[in-house]
Parts: sequence; C-alpha cells; structure tokens
Amino acid sequence: MWQEILTAFSLFLIIEGMVPFVGPSFYRQAVVKIAQMDDNGLRLTGLTVASIGIVILYIVR
Repeated sequence: MWQEILTAFSLFLIIEGMVPFVGPSFYRQAVVKIAQMDDNGLRLTGLTVASIGIVILYIVR
C-alpha cells in the first residue's frame, strides 16, 4: 500500500515540476492568476480538478 502511495506522490511531484521547467513564463502567469482568485473560485477549481482525478482513477482502476 505504501509503495502505491509513494509512487503516486512521486508522479505528482514529477508532473508539478515539469510545468515550471517547460514553461516558466506560463507558470508565473498562472500563479499570479491563482493568487488573484477569490476563495470560492479557488475552492471550485480545486473541487473540479479533484473530481476529474477521481473519475480518471475510477476509469483506470
């Protein structure tokens, strides 16, 4: 079980690290836009992304 959790976390870190590496200006603009979002918009975005992840995980597994 821990191996799967650490594998998933490692993949998350790799993907998150690729964005600023590949497009630093895009990443900087995205961070500025995220910082300007209100709390409800940020929560809705987080819920949407998490829901998409759950659906993909359900399909794959």
